[in-house]
Amino acid sequence: MQKEEWFPLVDSDGSVIGKATRKECHSGSKLLHPVIHLHVFNDAGDLFLQKRSESKDIQPGKWDTAVGGHVDWGETVEDALRREAMEELGIIGFTPQLVTCYEFESEIERELVHTYKTTYNGVILPNKDEIEEGRFWTLAEVKAGMGKGIFTPNFEGELDRVLPDL
Repeated sequence: MQKEEWFPLVDSDGSVIGKATRKECHSGSKLLHPVIHLHVFNDAGDLFLQKRSESKDIQPGKWDTAVGGHVDWGETVEDALRREAMEELGIIGFTPQLVTCYEFESEIERELVHTYKTTYNGVILPNKDEIEEGRFWTLAEVKAGMGKGIFTPNFEGELDRVLPDL
């Protein structure tokens, strides 16, 4: 039997005000919970994207931010960022730079998204249980794919914050 996942509930400033299960947070309750996104660039300025597994319940098969995940109960945002980067891409030893923090709302949930970027040139080993594939995209490729259903809507909306000149 799988262990129940607990997420912190936060106010719009990110202060913890309670906790709830993953199921409660994703049931349409709109309970605000923190998540992390990490945009990974290489020295050439290319952006690593992951293709979400077809088995994902949200946006299956779409290209998305290199790393994304929930902050677990009792975990700091930066700890979650480093855990998710290791779990999803096998990367460690990177220097994250906070880009922005904003609220995102979909039909089923409301998230406080902590968005980071980093430059990383080491080995990237996508976790095949969560990610169908991953690769670096040139910024021209990303720009050409915008609005064509290739990327998740969340990625497209966030890209303006990460690359305002794209």
